[in-house]
Amino acid sequence: MERAELVKKIQELKERLSVTVVAHFYQRDEVYEMADITGDSLELAKRTMDDDNEFVVFCGVGFMGESVKVLSPEKRVLMPRQACCAMARMIDTHYYDESIKFLEDNNITKENILPITYINSSADIKAKVGEMGGMVCTSSNAKTIIERALKENKKILFVPDRCLGQNIAHMMGLKSSVIGDGTDLKESDIICFNGFCSVHQLFDIDDIEFYRKKYPGILIATHPECTPEVVQASDFVGSTSQLIKYIKELPSEQKVAVGTEYNMVNRLRERNTYILSSTKPECPTMNETTLENLYETLKMIDEDRIEGEVQVDKKIAKWAKVALERMLAI
Repeated sequence: MERAELVKKIQELKERLSVTVVAHFYQRDEVYEMADITGDSLELAKRTMDDDNEFVVFCGVGFMGESVKVLSPEKRVLMPRQACCAMARMIDTHYYDESIKFLEDNNITKENILPITYINSSADIKAKVGEMGGMVCTSSNAKTIIERALKENKKILFVPDRCLGQNIAHMMGLKSSVIGDGTDLKESDIICFNGFCSVHQLFDIDDIEFYRKKYPGILIATHPECTPEVVQASDFVGSTSQLIKYIKELPSEQKVAVGTEYNMVNRLRERNTYILSSTKPECPTMNETTLENLYETLKMIDEDRIEGEVQVDKKIAKWAKVALERMLAI
């Protein structure tokens, strides 16, 4: 089916059905343009809470669909592709429990651990964190969440992204370590699980030096999932929403090289915006969803033959919601 025909059919189905299509910033343009709501992962979950339609068709990755279901259990959540964030897959309940044991083996009692999980994690991990008195954070509010957590005078276990944890620690003048790196954990304020984003690992100090040499005066804007070396060499560091705001407010003649996912950067400004990488930093799982997938999902709703609806176990949903709501309260 030709793209124009697909777009027409999708629009017709959206008009007829009680459905809201949401898409993350990293989705390919053809899908992003079909969305009723766009944003980063938490923004999408929060905005769908106030939506009145029965169905949410979520174009993103698995943990995002789970977050919508956890915060809005009455909604029916479908994903055109059950794609899974590579970072979220790096930690499961087994690795989480092993991390707690590792800290205990290093003379840090479970009662003295306060876990914080990046929102890029499964509902299972959010539930584990919630049960231990911890909470969720995003890249935009991680500093605020950690400031609050420090008041409990406990060791912070930060999962799954080591880079975000290390970068926030550096910004706050705190000591951090990564599980297994040989650092004395008792000397660390934030102990990070050894997970990372495969896309944001593509950006390198050499890329920054290349652009600064080629375009004197250029600004470097990066996401805090980048390595600490890259973040510390940047002019601006922020979440996807913060990067968008920062870049769009720059004078049109100001050149900027951006270190985050390609699709988002590509639609920011028509000129003077560059990708901070010699390769195309495109998230493979975010790009799994196609127009055809979206159409087939809407068609499935229309024909009342629902398959693959996002479901979260009630106990897991309960504690995952606790962890999310602790963040929202702060």
